[in-house]
Amino acid sequence: RWVLSLECKGSRNVMSALRRAVEVDFKDKDKHKSQGLYLLTTGIPDQETHTISAYVAEACRGFDLQLHVCLFSVTKGTDSSGIIPARYANPTETASAFKEIVQAANGRFHWFGEAGIFESDDISSIISEMKKAKNYSQKCAFLVESLKQRS
Repeated sequence: RWVLSLECKGSRNVMSALRRAVEVDFKDKDKHKSQGLYLLTTGIPDQETHTISAYVAEACRGFDLQLHVCLFSVTKGTDSSGIIPARYANPTETASAFKEIVQAANGRFHWFGEAGIFESDDISSIISEMKKAKNYSQKCAFLVESLKQRS
């Protein structure tokens, strides 16, 4: 229920947010087996991708912390704040940058928009499992059919 009371606000200073989350909020991180950090964003971070990737790779080393990113692509003209970001990238460049960051943090990447899901590591994994199951099923059917023909 507390999520319903939240309001969107903030900046694209991803390094500051990550440092706060990792160095302050996860101060007892050694007591937990696994932790996940979710970054919900609509645009490219203010900092360079390689800088953030290096930080999260170092921060996640030594314990099971994963950074997951949910990128929401919004329709042009919906930002009523009038704030121009420090960096600009088109949606594809933004997604590519976050995929690189997520890989450094052993996390998952999800890209959504008003039209639906553009890309999702979870959905890709499910589709891969379904293809494996289909392939296995076809092999089993072939084996059963070949055994019937021998009888």
